[in-house]
Amino acid sequence: MRYSRISEIAVHLPEAGLTTEEVEALVAERNPGFEPPPGLVERFTGVRFRHTAPEGTMPSDLAVAAIEKLFAAWGHGIGDVDLMIFAAASMDVIEPATAHIISDKLGGGCPVFDVSNACNSVINAIEIADALIRTGSYNRILIACGERISEGARYRGIETMEDYVRAGASYTVSDAGAALLMEASDAPGVLMHRFTANSSAWSATVVPLTHDKELDCLRSDYVGVKTLELMKGLDEADISPLLDAVAELGMTMDDFAVVCVHQAVLAYMPVFCERAGISPERTLVTLADHGNVASATLPLQLVTAVETGRLNPGDHVLLVGLASGLSLGVLAMRW
Repeated sequence: MRYSRISEIAVHLPEAGLTTEEVEALVAERNPGFEPPPGLVERFTGVRFRHTAPEGTMPSDLAVAAIEKLFAAWGHGIGDVDLMIFAAASMDVIEPATAHIISDKLGGGCPVFDVSNACNSVINAIEIADALIRTGSYNRILIACGERISEGARYRGIETMEDYVRAGASYTVSDAGAALLMEASDAPGVLMHRFTANSSAWSATVVPLTHDKELDCLRSDYVGVKTLELMKGLDEADISPLLDAVAELGMTMDDFAVVCVHQAVLAYMPVFCERAGISPERTLVTLADHGNVASATLPLQLVTAVETGRLNPGDHVLLVGLASGLSLGVLAMRW
C-alpha cells in the first residue's frame, strides 16, 4: 500500500503587530467623534494580538518566508519538489495562480496550482495532496500558504456602535505564512479526511469584489460578517459525517494527543467542542496571541503543538476545519 505523510512543516509570523488596545486607539484616531468601548473586541473575540506584515508584503512573500524555513530544516530545495499547491484565502493577483509567483521567487520549475476555500484552504490541500500521492501521481508535494489579511481590517467609516460591531471580525485578522511538505510513505500518515458543507449559509461571511467607479478597477472590500447568521449556520450544519469518520477509524476524540480546531472567535470554541465531544484540554488555543490567521491557523497549531511537546512522533492528531461558506471537515493523522 502507498500512503502519504507530512514530513516537514514551518510557519512564519511577522514580528510587528497590534494589540487590541492599539486597534481601539487606531479606530478612535481615524474616526473622530466615535470612542470604541475599551476591551469589547477582546471580550467578544478573545484576540489580544494580531500580526501585521510590513507594507508592500504580498501573500507570496509570507509563503516564501515559511518555505525557506522549511527548506532549511529539510536540507533540500524547490528542485526536489514534484508539485506545489498554494492554499490560502489570500492571493497576490486574481490571475494567474499565486503558486506561479511563489515558484518564480524560489526558482522552481515543477507544476503548480492554487486551492482556495477560505479558512479550510490548507486542510483541503492536504486532502488533495494525499489523494495525488496515494495514486502515484507525485511523490513530494509542497503546500504553501500566505495569508495577508490584516489590510482587510476596517479602521475608517466607523460612526456608530452598529458600524463598530459589524466591523468587529475584521479586527481579529492577522498575517502569517505556512509551508507543509507531504511525501509518499510505506506507513500511514494521513489516516482519513471527511468534509461537509452548509452552503445555504454562504452569505454570513463575505469579502465582496466590487467595481471602483472612480478608479475604474476591481477591488476587494472589507470582510463582512453577519454574526447571528454565521452562528445559526454553524449550529445547523450536520457534523455527524465528521464524527462518523472518526468512529470508523475505531477511535474517539480522547485518542488524539491534540485536536487542532480552526479559531475565529474564541467564544465559539467551547460550544463547538461540546457539540463534537472534544475535551477542551485536547485543543490548543492560538487565537488569543496570534489572531485569526485564516487557513494558516491549523499549521500554526501543529507547529505550536510540536514546539511545546504536546505532539510527538507516533502521536495521533486531528485537524478540524471550520470555514465560511460554510465548510467543515476533519483530517486525522499519525504524526
